[in-house]
Amino acid sequence: MQPRDTIAAVATPPGRGGVGIIRISGPRCADVANAVAGKLPKPRHAHFCSFSDADGSTIDEGICLYFPAPNSFTGEDVLELQGHGGPLILDLMLQRVLATGIRAARPGEFSERAFLNGKLDLAQAEAIADLIDAETTSAARLASRTLQGVFSERIHKLVEGLINLRLYVESAIDFPEEEIDFLSDGKVSTNLQSIIDELVAVQKSAHTGRLMRDGMTLVIAGRPNAGKSSLLNALAERDSAIVTEIPGTTRDLLREQIQIDGMPIHIIDTAGMRESTDPVEQEGIRRARNEIDQADRILWVFDDKDDPNHLTLDRESLPEQVPLTLIRNKIDLSGTSPALVDDEGLTEISIAAKSSLGIDLLKDHLKQAMGYTGSVEGEFIARRRHLNALANAMNLLYQGKRMLEETAAGELLAEDLRLAQQSLNEITGEFTADDLLGRIFSTFCIGK
Repeated sequence: MQPRDTIAAVATPPGRGGVGIIRISGPRCADVANAVAGKLPKPRHAHFCSFSDADGSTIDEGICLYFPAPNSFTGEDVLELQGHGGPLILDLMLQRVLATGIRAARPGEFSERAFLNGKLDLAQAEAIADLIDAETTSAARLASRTLQGVFSERIHKLVEGLINLRLYVESAIDFPEEEIDFLSDGKVSTNLQSIIDELVAVQKSAHTGRLMRDGMTLVIAGRPNAGKSSLLNALAERDSAIVTEIPGTTRDLLREQIQIDGMPIHIIDTAGMRESTDPVEQEGIRRARNEIDQADRILWVFDDKDDPNHLTLDRESLPEQVPLTLIRNKIDLSGTSPALVDDEGLTEISIAAKSSLGIDLLKDHLKQAMGYTGSVEGEFIARRRHLNALANAMNLLYQGKRMLEETAAGELLAEDLRLAQQSLNEITGEFTADDLLGRIFSTFCIGK
């Protein structure tokens, strides 16, 4: 794909800096170079020149770089004009470039053209935006690995396995005289299970990558005066929330962002849950309920001396779909030691938030709950749409496996394999609707 129009944008961040870059891509790069820089420089050689206005006056001085197609980021002719980084001078330069008859680039259009011209797949293109937006070292490293193709290689391996299995199954359907028995030879079942096992591993890595990109939303909830704000302060390692002995001190939501071994966590402290006639407190409780419903995990805080029946009632009021960790607080008052107890998948951690006793246990639990290993080896950044595509492919493979085992229906298995392959191809963009591409690239920076 080679768009006929030529585009331009400022490729450096807004604000003042030593260097500002105008990036141009498309077939008219040579015209722009001749008009603004006086000549088209030798490919991949830095050419120092004056950047001229239409009347011949000098706007700025700097370096001109030319990258002819197809050996450029976008796969098209690319020209970069590198001058000084003041906002005014960059605006003058951009207006001069646009005056030659080209248009301003849309957000993400350079990356979109790189994708459409086969220079990047869709997962790699998204990784550019993720690398720019990364807020932690770990997220930046994982985004870089995705940009290098680590995620795409895992997807291509899965797709290759599906293609080979489809060929075998569909050949047996098309040539029944070969009398291939799907169940007796075991080849289909073995290969299908191998693909499922690999997909499980990719899903696990993608889940960690999504958490590293987006962070985990952790809602601290519980009855009034249970020590929720003290827990927020302990996790944030600073006095973020006001702590008093008066029940109901926290009326509104308090938000903090922390990192645990480079993993971003968004913590929300909420108003104490109880029946109240105070309209302000009622609004705080309503907001708390909304955040609980949208959380990645709930930390339900209760006093070490609370009535166990209250805890049972409290748990019944929480949404079943949101993972829950029980926090038994104020153990310092009873002389109890910090502990972590896992009972049939429900974890209870005993701490003293005010003195940070047992907080390390909680942090380790959160890392384990999110599947974080502390290593980026073999990992990559991922987005929610990637997780959805992987989950859809997994459902189709399990469905195909069930059809194979229950009915030996080769046609149904072949269709499920085809749809699973299509779902995986959506990740790299080999099968992607145009409207999805538009939404993805519209979130990019202008000039990228």
